[in-house]
Amino acid sequence: MPFLGAALSFLMMMLLPGTEASGGTWCYATQDATCAPARWKVLAPQCGGVNQSPINVDRKTARRSNELDAFVFKGYNTAPAGAWSIVNSGHAVQVNLGSGISVSGAGLPAEYNALQFHFHWGKPDGNGSEHQLDGNWYPMEVHIVHMHSKYTDIKVAVTDPNGLAVLGFFFKVSDTDNSNYNTIIDGLQSVRYSGGSVDLASTFRLDSLLPSENLLSRYYRYWGSLTTPGCAEAVIWTVFEDPIPISSAQLNAFVNSVHFSASGKTEVKMQDNYRPVQALNSRRIYASKQASMSSSTSPALSSVLLFPLLAIRLL
Repeated sequence: MPFLGAALSFLMMMLLPGTEASGGTWCYATQDATCAPARWKVLAPQCGGVNQSPINVDRKTARRSNELDAFVFKGYNTAPAGAWSIVNSGHAVQVNLGSGISVSGAGLPAEYNALQFHFHWGKPDGNGSEHQLDGNWYPMEVHIVHMHSKYTDIKVAVTDPNGLAVLGFFFKVSDTDNSNYNTIIDGLQSVRYSGGSVDLASTFRLDSLLPSENLLSRYYRYWGSLTTPGCAEAVIWTVFEDPIPISSAQLNAFVNSVHFSASGKTEVKMQDNYRPVQALNSRRIYASKQASMSSSTSPALSSVLLFPLLAIRLL
């Protein structure tokens, strides 16, 4: 679809090294302290907003919502025709998707079309996720980015508080390889440096990357932002409770073989490419019907109470 290419190009622009963020370029602290996350609000004022991401998902303050039920995953269970590309954007490893993949249900106000997914990670044996769960980090996190189906231009979508829906999944280290990640791991060697891009050897079922289907109803919901400049507060976030297992060797393939730097430049390994957690401020965190809760968690909200509160954000 023609609009998808334009949408992906804009997302790529936001992630590419050297992208202008109103006041200048941005980076992570492992690259240069002068353009690191602590400086982003100078470079892009919205990065200093009150609805920023990522956050610590604190289950003691979360509120159960009986309206947050199962997702409807369309196209996740088939390997589509065509090609997906894997890209080193200079800030992350990203896989650009084709058309025909979407999510709806689960309290979302509409259907959202999948555009891409990308990864954030730390150092060997270190923290790397952007979100936290009860103050705990994970070694890596993947974000699957979707755009509201009524939009054909992501530049317009990011002006709407409900313009994007992002699914966030943590990773945990397992004793064995996760073979569903082999195609991506193999592709990393072709995108070791910033600007590298190659078609993956094959497409695959997107749901093969995720926890098992029975665990996808266990999640937390809040309203936030993109986690890179310009930090548009346009994202309905879903953070899933159950992590994805990968081996230490697979994690190290991300941590040790990919670079922030372009080929021929001084090599800077792509490590700690995550934004620190941001203040929750006055926002609520909601837990799905099946999500685990702390014993001191706030009481459940009925549909009568929840949706007038959400309606403030859904207008």
